[in-house]
Amino acid sequence: MTRSRARATGAVYLLYFLTVMLAAFLVGRVPVVYSNAANLIANAVYIAVTLLLYQMLKPVSRNIALLAVAISIVGCIVQSMSLFHLGSPQSSLPIFGLFNLTIGYLIVRSTFLPRVLGILMALSGVGWLTVLSPELVKHIGAYVEILGIAAEGFLMLWLLVMGVNVRRWKEQAATVWR
Repeated sequence: MTRSRARATGAVYLLYFLTVMLAAFLVGRVPVVYSNAANLIANAVYIAVTLLLYQMLKPVSRNIALLAVAISIVGCIVQSMSLFHLGSPQSSLPIFGLFNLTIGYLIVRSTFLPRVLGILMALSGVGWLTVLSPELVKHIGAYVEILGIAAEGFLMLWLLVMGVNVRRWKEQAATVWR
């Protein structure tokens, strides 16, 4: 993993954020087919982000990183299905909660990214799991959204600006692949 590749991961993550914001902006302003198309594109970009995160985090644990990929892909499928009324829009949030928990764990265990990013991702994962309790969501739903956006936003910005500590990534990768 090079610093430029980690920064490219951050750039694709930024593209995801921009696409999601565009999709949200389009809702109610254009025919639903256009906002749905933007959401489908956002899901495709998120799968790309997921695969790039896998490449970055597999030296920590290849199996857990692969599990994160599977969770994210399922989340994107469920979210895409909700666009066609084949599930509720919130049904993907607990799945992405598991994804964020898994990514958070991998980042905390890594030696090449700040642990605080992993802690934020794990906390946001716990937050997204609260949607399983509608009563709890009534009280903390807005905070959960803020935490989720902040956690992924900080990770995206870190990758975009700082990348990874290349020396430590190579050391951790060498340890795993021996």
